[in-house]
Amino acid sequence: MEQTIAVASDHGGRILKQKIIEALQDSGISVRDFGVPFDDATSVDYPDLAAKVAHSVTNGETNRGILVCGTGIGMSIAANKVPGVRAALVWDEFTAKMARQHNDANVLCLGERVINHDRAVTFVNLWLQSEFEGSRHLRRLDKIKQLES
Repeated sequence: MEQTIAVASDHGGRILKQKIIEALQDSGISVRDFGVPFDDATSVDYPDLAAKVAHSVTNGETNRGILVCGTGIGMSIAANKVPGVRAALVWDEFTAKMARQHNDANVLCLGERVINHDRAVTFVNLWLQSEFEGSRHLRRLDKIKQLES
C-alpha cells in the first residue's frame, strides 16, 4: 500500500517543510501539501493548516501528517484538538522514535526555528520507520480516546 503523508506549515516553517517534502519524495513517499508556498512569507494562522492536515489523517485521505511552524508548539496544540489525532512535538531522535513506538503518533510536529533542518529530516525518517509497540501502550491510548469523548 502506497503511503501518503499530509504536510503543512505556517510562514515560520515553510523552509523546513520544503526540505521534508523533498526528502519524502526522494524516498518514494507521496506527499499532499496543504501549504504555505515555499516562497511566500506572508503571515498565516497555523490552526487553519493544522486542522487541514489533522482532518486529512483522521478521515483516511492520508496515512500520517507532518506539521511545521516556528517552534512546533502551536501546530501540536491545534492538531491535538481534532479527535483521533495524536500529534507529537519532537526535538531529537529518541522522541521521534518514542512518538511512534509508545504513543502511536499519527502527526509529527517540528519547529523550524529550534532544530537543525538536517536532523529534522532524520527525525521524520525515524518516525516513519518506527512501529507502534502495542501491549501496555494500547491501554493508555484507550484512555486518551476516552478523554476525547
